Amino acid sequence: MVRFRVLGRCAELALRRPRAVLVAALAVLVAAGVYGLPASLKLPAAGYDVPGSMSDRADRVMEQQFGAGGYTLVFTVRAPQGADSAAARDRAAAISAALQNSPHSRHVLSYWTAPPPLNASLRSTDATVGLVVARIGGNDREATTRAHDLAEPLIGEVGGVDVQAGGQAMTYSEGGRQSRDDLFLMEAIAFPLTFIALVWIFGSALAALVPLAVAGVAIAASAAALSLINTFASVSVFAVNLATALCLALAIDYTLFVVSRYREELARGVPRDRALVRTMNTAGRTVTYSALIVALTIAAMAVFPQYLVRSLAYAGVVSVGFSLLGSLLVAPALVVFLGDRIDAWDIRRPLARLLGRGTPSDRTSTDNGWYRVAIFAMRHAVPVVVVVGGLLLLVGAPAIGMKLGYPDDRVLPTSASARATGDTLRTEFAQNFAGTVYVVLPEYTGGPNRLNDYARALSRVDGVLAVNAPGAVYAAGQAVSINSYDAAADNRAAYLSISSTRDPYSDAGRDQLAALRAVDTPAPALYGGLAQRNLDNVRGITDRTPIVIAVIALMTFVLIFLMTGSVVLPVKALIMNVLSLGAAFGVLVWIFQNGHLGAAGTTATGHFTAFIPPLLACVAYALAMDYEVFVLSRVREEWLNSSRTVADNEQAVGIGLARTGRIVTAAATVMIFVFIAMSAGQVSFMRGLGIGLTVGVALDAFLVRPLLVPAAMRLMGRFNWWAPAALSRFHERWGLTEEETVRNHSDVSKNIPQRDNREFVAD
Repeated sequence: MVRFRVLGRCAELALRRPRAVLVAALAVLVAAGVYGLPASLKLPAAGYDVPGSMSDRADRVMEQQFGAGGYTLVFTVRAPQGADSAAARDRAAAISAALQNSPHSRHVLSYWTAPPPLNASLRSTDATVGLVVARIGGNDREATTRAHDLAEPLIGEVGGVDVQAGGQAMTYSEGGRQSRDDLFLMEAIAFPLTFIALVWIFGSALAALVPLAVAGVAIAASAAALSLINTFASVSVFAVNLATALCLALAIDYTLFVVSRYREELARGVPRDRALVRTMNTAGRTVTYSALIVALTIAAMAVFPQYLVRSLAYAGVVSVGFSLLGSLLVAPALVVFLGDRIDAWDIRRPLARLLGRGTPSDRTSTDNGWYRVAIFAMRHAVPVVVVVGGLLLLVGAPAIGMKLGYPDDRVLPTSASARATGDTLRTEFAQNFAGTVYVVLPEYTGGPNRLNDYARALSRVDGVLAVNAPGAVYAAGQAVSINSYDAAADNRAAYLSISSTRDPYSDAGRDQLAALRAVDTPAPALYGGLAQRNLDNVRGITDRTPIVIAVIALMTFVLIFLMTGSVVLPVKALIMNVLSLGAAFGVLVWIFQNGHLGAAGTTATGHFTAFIPPLLACVAYALAMDYEVFVLSRVREEWLNSSRTVADNEQAVGIGLARTGRIVTAAATVMIFVFIAMSAGQVSFMRGLGIGLTVGVALDAFLVRPLLVPAAMRLMGRFNWWAPAALSRFHERWGLTEEETVRNHSDVSKNIPQRDNREFVAD
């Protein structure tokens, strides 16, 4: 067996030098806070694009050949007296001058200076709003910063004329700022809620501070680590939000498990030092194994090509790592340092006496609600499996209709400038400037006639307002102007721009893109613009998803097998976790895609942000595995201490759930508070992630673990622990176990009467 001897050394370090450990932790907290927190607040809100995709290559050719790549920046100039008023004209002139003087903007186009008929498309249908449009050079990270720097001094209301700025780069910029605001809001909500929950869980206000202290160190260290990673690999600002949420959830989760086991050992009369060593060799092993599974599961997201998604994988790994280190080093040191004071300010005992109830530590396992629920589930195993499994499948059914897309300005609150601009363009203008499609011919060496014929054919596609060719503008198959905009050709390449009425993120936008691509081209073509970028980015997710699923399934099988020595339990874990995860997806699609419950205060766009499903899947699955490891480790401990009969399997399941159920419930409650705090944010896809994780954790902890798991394990009996002989021999040599035997270690069975098998016969 592979043994975790290092955990015993962690206990020795905490016992011998608790002050040194705490001083080191304080130094890490200060240093990480000074370096990491300010740097993490400057991370960009970009990283959605797929390097090397068609839209990326098209943009590179436009940039390198014509200096025309980048992102669209749109200014709306609204004047109640009309867009042609002097006040509106003056504000527009100031915007145009600022754009023309910037080295990062090109192709500036204004309603007030554009020639007809082009200028007509730059004025709203009620003639109160005019547009100034430009292209901002650079990749998504550079364009985000440049758009913000250009727009910030220009937006706002002056003299009754209101100016707002939008476009994809501005959406990224405001998304980043909103994300940082949401981070502070999440922390302001999560810390008080989790403290209240921990006081109730531990009884002692002082003990409740131990997990929060570990979480604080983990959050600061994770922010510093992400800032360091950003020096050699791009990291999105959303990674900080995820890391903060995971540190709060997992640091508290792991510390709760360690401290609870330590207090359990003390309650048995085990001396302090021996209790801590036993705790580290049992609970410490479990949280280490859980952290390994969680980290590897989230790390699977690194296979996706978008750096936003990869940076979320970085966030998951570093937050799990620092949460684990804190629970194994800082938490034991705090426990030793506090000594008997850890139970100071116990509010549960007087309250329990007032209510006429015993505290949890006073109750036997037969008084444990989880034990009674487990017995019920095993007595009625078949109905429980059918009803609970059917309910999860029913809740998850809407996920079948999930549609993926990438976020636009509608992920922002209505108060955001980019959101206001987007709403104006969608409702008051015939042309959707966000929907411009670019056709790039990187090897075109023909003359203008072939380009004009091609532009004429493109202009006949349904939903196309106009096609800008290098020498003319075409609409409905006819040349309507020689004043072309945003098109160019030389002796090596050419590009055209297509004005569209279609939303690039909609089914109609995708259909129009397909129709444009079906038109015969005069040379090999690349397609750009948001419609193609959306298609490329979604494919970047869907094409790699099977790899992620395969990696996670394989890791689940290998790691659970190494822990239990069974080939059945990994399959059971995979099925259970997929059921709860599918139900969470169903709830999210029903709310955010289909618009029920007011889309939880967001705007339903008819699609789901593409990177949220794999992120939710990896994180929720990892957290479900977290609970799976906690429960299985204790069930296996009881199983190894038994005669390993059918009755012993059922007894082990009941006892294991009785001893871990309260901890799982407590940990799930804390996690739910953290994810509810995350869902209070204003960026819609982060709100969706928070609600999805809340639903996933709640279903797994309060439905799957107490009911479905014991029912399934009752039906499988001794088969739960089966493995082929060759794999059993492999596990005996290489499996993972505690450093010391657990036989006779648990005396919980003294509190539980032995039961005849007939009491557990399924209906």
